[in-house]
Amino acid sequence: MNNRQRTYFQREIRRLMEAGEVRKMERFIQHGSVTCLSHSLDVAKGSYALACLLRLHVDSRALIRGALLHDYFLYDWHEKDKSHRLHGFRHPGFALKNARRHFNLSPIEEEIIRKHMWPLTIIPPTCREAAIVCLVDKYCSTRETVYGFRNRLLRSGAV
Repeated sequence: MNNRQRTYFQREIRRLMEAGEVRKMERFIQHGSVTCLSHSLDVAKGSYALACLLRLHVDSRALIRGALLHDYFLYDWHEKDKSHRLHGFRHPGFALKNARRHFNLSPIEEEIIRKHMWPLTIIPPTCREAAIVCLVDKYCSTRETVYGFRNRLLRSGAV
């Protein structure tokens, strides 16, 4: 990202962080030891950076906002609780419900949140922004999970 793009990204993130309950995502672990907020910021930054790098025509605001809110489900899915069963399939709906409660979402932002777990969500993304977030989310999730597993092995002395 160039300086102009970086400034735009930071401004959009700041606006979201000042509204709603986005900071609550810091309370919940997503993958390994990475919080939902940190994960979502990584996905937003990676999605926007990829779109800029490839010079893709996207709705940048919707891409950033949808990426930051894609895991806005606001609960600890690691806890043993019936409502957390099938988290991978169900959390996009919970995140969308929470995001709608706190923000005015565009159709693109809603699609990003609803379909970021494809193929678990069955219906694939139909807009470029949702496809980008879906791919970057898979990359970030894999990286976080592998590093978390690796770090646990190192701490245990198994490696």
